[in-house]
Amino acid sequence: MRLSRIAVVGGGPAGLYFGYLWKRRHPDAQVDVFEQNQEGATWGFGVVFSDKALDFLRADDPEAAEAISARMETWRDITLVHRGTRTVLDGVGFSAVGRLEFITRLTARARSVGVTLRFGTVVRSADELAGYDLIVAADGLNSLIRRTHEGDFKTSLSYDDNKFAWYGTTKRFETLTQTFVETELGTFNAHHYRYSGEMSTFIVECDRKTWLRVGFADKTEEESRAICQNVFAETLEGHQLVSNKSVWRSFPWLWNDHWSFRNMVLVGDALHTAHFSIGSGTRLALEDVVALVSALDREQHDLRGALEAYEATRRPIVETLVKAAKTSAAWYERFPEHMKLTPLELGYSYITRSGRIDDAQLRAMCPCFMKHYDALSPGPDKSRQPGALS
Repeated sequence: MRLSRIAVVGGGPAGLYFGYLWKRRHPDAQVDVFEQNQEGATWGFGVVFSDKALDFLRADDPEAAEAISARMETWRDITLVHRGTRTVLDGVGFSAVGRLEFITRLTARARSVGVTLRFGTVVRSADELAGYDLIVAADGLNSLIRRTHEGDFKTSLSYDDNKFAWYGTTKRFETLTQTFVETELGTFNAHHYRYSGEMSTFIVECDRKTWLRVGFADKTEEESRAICQNVFAETLEGHQLVSNKSVWRSFPWLWNDHWSFRNMVLVGDALHTAHFSIGSGTRLALEDVVALVSALDREQHDLRGALEAYEATRRPIVETLVKAAKTSAAWYERFPEHMKLTPLELGYSYITRSGRIDDAQLRAMCPCFMKHYDALSPGPDKSRQPGALS
């Protein structure tokens, strides 16, 4: 079956990148991207990537990778702030870019190859897409396509106990930083990193007990922002927190046992979620797209075979990353308990939270940190030390 007409629902990174890749490879195809928001409207602030997260983009499209990388902020360390002490985990590299900047770049790439971009267009029913050869659901957690056929995709959804709110700030942070704070209100953690020369992402997280004690459920968005700004006043050094749909949420764990149904296929957050603490959500979505395009190209005359090949190839990789994300999220679910550790012990607990890194690997990856940690806790087996909570 020749894929001459493709509908992409969702104009975020996954939807735009699929449209760009397919149209670039198949100029005669009609590719329509439907996005409910107007062009230039987005929520959130920065998008963070681990050190090698964009290698797949550099291999497939060096020009696009260069355009995006040129706007990125990069750093080589993670900093933990606990009990007023800064602990540096050296050698753990990340990059970040503004979400709007990232989407703008991908929009330009999609438009440059002739993708039809339908911004401000709400698809209210899957029936509106009848006549398309393929429907790519890149419409996120609340995907219309997936919700319409949840039983067929075998969707499951659960939530963590912790609550978080996603802010921005004009305070510039030199590295990805985790700041742990205990106040009379309870325990808080902030994940913050710069994504441009003037702005940083600032995610505030608290355990459920703290969230209930403060009464955040009954606070307005502005009241919550003011409380969080006060809690992290020392960290912000006079800068303000900036809201953009910054409501309190519990992290959703979404999974689908079936990745496609009929001529519909899921990618990105419509298919799976991965906790923000590992910085892989956008990477996973873009890699889904690369795998889907490759499978469709290999099986151009067998749509069902192509969609099955996409899932068979991609699923084991995604399962591994989601497992790592769940292990990381479980550590954060207990962060008030981890705050009883000394700063160095907390650092060790944090960096080993996945259970996949041993001391030898750590000494190669974070030599300066491990030099300080070894001096604190001499001995060949750090897994027996108090910092090895995971």
